[in-house]
Amino acid sequence: MENISHLSELRVLNLARNLLTIVENLNGLDSLTELNLRHNKVSAIKDVDTLPRLQRLFLSFNNISSFEDILCLADSSSLSDITLDGNPIAQETWYKHTVLHHMMQLRQLDMKRITEEERRMASVAARKEEERKRESHKQTLLKEKKRLTICNIARQWEVQQNRIALVASLNQDKDNEPCQINGSAAYVFPEESRSLDTILSSAVQGLSVLESHLVEVEGDTLCLYGAGALECLDRNWSVQTAGIIVTVQFMFIEFDEIVQVLTKLKTKFPNSVHLKFKETNLVTLQQFNALAQLHHIEQLTVDPQGNPVVNFTLWKYYVLFRLNHFNLQKINGIKVTENDIVMAERLFGILAYVASSELPHYRMLSLFGESRRKQFQYLLEGKGKKSGIGSEESSDNRRNGGESTTRATLNYMTKDFHMEKLEEIKERKTFCQTYVENLVKEAADINMKNESLQKLWPQMFIELVRDAVIEIRNKNSYMKLCLQRITDQKQ
Repeated sequence: MENISHLSELRVLNLARNLLTIVENLNGLDSLTELNLRHNKVSAIKDVDTLPRLQRLFLSFNNISSFEDILCLADSSSLSDITLDGNPIAQETWYKHTVLHHMMQLRQLDMKRITEEERRMASVAARKEEERKRESHKQTLLKEKKRLTICNIARQWEVQQNRIALVASLNQDKDNEPCQINGSAAYVFPEESRSLDTILSSAVQGLSVLESHLVEVEGDTLCLYGAGALECLDRNWSVQTAGIIVTVQFMFIEFDEIVQVLTKLKTKFPNSVHLKFKETNLVTLQQFNALAQLHHIEQLTVDPQGNPVVNFTLWKYYVLFRLNHFNLQKINGIKVTENDIVMAERLFGILAYVASSELPHYRMLSLFGESRRKQFQYLLEGKGKKSGIGSEESSDNRRNGGESTTRATLNYMTKDFHMEKLEEIKERKTFCQTYVENLVKEAADINMKNESLQKLWPQMFIELVRDAVIEIRNKNSYMKLCLQRITDQKQ
């Protein structure tokens, strides 16, 4: 469209059936009130909003497929009649609502008069569409944030594991290679280790712009990423949300840290029966002992990634043996058979017996509750064998949902547990010393006061008697004084 900008007096322009593809160069048509562009191949419109008097625009049977192609029409304040039938855009469900929402001044659309009800419905539909788009955009952003956060957590985990491995390697080299200092052998920590700490610390700080942990509920699964996610167990979870959680998945969290929240887990999510571990540093069979403190487990999934214990040939049998009282149904998605349970008992049955035999009696008793203590004492006295308790203990405990006495001796304590115990003992010792010192000091003060009272009492007694005699010497004055005291007390 060219060479028409000088037609300032033109009122009606009919360009139907001219194979036009783009409408533009309409500047200068200040008097144009009607523009007919029917039966072309128009896919985009420009400059229509510059026509100050345009009232009718006919765009039927063109190639307009989206509102963005005719967005300039929304900026026109004079348009009152427009047709878009026969365009791909007219086939969309949102077509009429979108056009009316952006062009509220229209009186007719596709040769049909627009009612106030249609305008209202268009406004409502447009708002819903905007909300849907915003929600979709929000979900997209959340998914991207989740992806970036998980990547960040994974990288922090990798940095941490590399640091632990390298520091352990350097310490081993330090132990194997003594250095001579002033004629004496001494082990020194290599200077490289300090630079390594600096590099790794800066790497972690560089990643801290993103979240270092993530908590997500997907259906009936609670996903915990990063050690900081364990703090979510202290939240006030709604009864409905906590009740639907069946599976709890741990990723990029040290197993020793997970052990510390297992009691909270069974309290907060009573219906959880499936645990998943990925990148949690499960390295020894002994760590599975910690899971015995849960109330119930039906499935256990240990991903080989980040859990070297899965490389052990007999790890599944040990889990079945130690968690026998849970009656596990599946391990790593494979159904547990009766033969698996029998094999587990054959392989590790003697282990529990040896552990309970080597453990001192006072330690055994400290592991059990009152009912278990009586049962254990009964076994020690030899009465269990007579009554057949020993042979039936495993089946009875399994049937009643409790672990056997001998298996309970196979427990797991985290690395930090011993340090905490020592610290607790130290605090108790300090408290006891302070408490006893205060009692002794208080007793000594009381004794000194008693001795002083014994020395002063004779003179004090004489003075008390003298004051009393002087006070009642004048009977009338004494009675008035007593009456005055009574009056003052009542007031």
